[in-house]
Amino acid sequence: MHGHWKLRLRQWAVMFLMFIILYALVFVITYFIGYRMGIGFYFIVSMGIIFIQYLLGPNIVKHTMKVRPLNREEAPNIYKIVEELSSEANVPMPKIGLSEINIPNAFAYGRSKRNGNIAITRPILGLLDMNELKAVLGHEMGHIKHNDMIVTTIVSVVPMICYYIAISFMFSEDDDNNATFLIGILGYAAYILGQFLVLLISRLREYYADEASVDFGNSPAALASALYKLSYGAVNSNEQEIKDAGTARALFANDVNNGKKDISTFRQIDFDGDGKISDEDLRELYSSNMDSSFLSNFKEVFSTHPDTLKRVKRLAELDHEKYN
Repeated sequence: MHGHWKLRLRQWAVMFLMFIILYALVFVITYFIGYRMGIGFYFIVSMGIIFIQYLLGPNIVKHTMKVRPLNREEAPNIYKIVEELSSEANVPMPKIGLSEINIPNAFAYGRSKRNGNIAITRPILGLLDMNELKAVLGHEMGHIKHNDMIVTTIVSVVPMICYYIAISFMFSEDDDNNATFLIGILGYAAYILGQFLVLLISRLREYYADEASVDFGNSPAALASALYKLSYGAVNSNEQEIKDAGTARALFANDVNNGKKDISTFRQIDFDGDGKISDEDLRELYSSNMDSSFLSNFKEVFSTHPDTLKRVKRLAELDHEKYN
């Protein structure tokens, strides 16, 4: 399964660390001042907000990304691809939508694999060939199969609780206990760390979805080539359109904010300069010593998507595993 256990282990380790942070923060609070500030209250409020987001999330995405149902008669090839992927993934057939956003891409959303949605934007249809499109849709099917919506909901709880604790204690009127402000600072530090861990899990989920696409029978080179073309598509898109997509653009198959940087990276990987990533390109990358710069690694910490070179190198590893 292409080393899926390593990804699962890393994801569970990060989630375990997040809850350890929360436990440590609660321990500090109870040690100094006891339960009188109502830790359970923060948990209930945070869970309530997350639950509402979980319920309304699909409708918010649908509205923000201007998604309408895509009929089989309009796109029989898309339906055929998604049906095949659904069978390979062993998940219920997701609903298919068309996003009237002028940024070539695709994304998945929903509450669980039982009511998943896959949406494509109109410009992607004229940009990718059928193998590339199937690889991207396979990536999105991977998100559905792995119940990424639920995972995101779970990991978002911890930073939110830490934030509420921080704000409550930092601005507490309890002057009798000097520990309250310090606890507030610790809570805010835990919140920041939690947010970085959420981003880390998001990047891991992208790797996981890439591997799922390959498991569903797609070529690693086709997915890499699709990401290459989507980077060009992002650069040629209207900047205001990208801004209007808001935080929902984090659902895209690639980070549309990094188009120029990604194109520069892909040009280094496109060894024959034909504007695509082939099996031969991936094999040459696999044998090369190319590595991400310190600056790229630093910027990746703040991103929902993996560094492009790291991501394609992982696809090169999958290509090697698949054909050797």
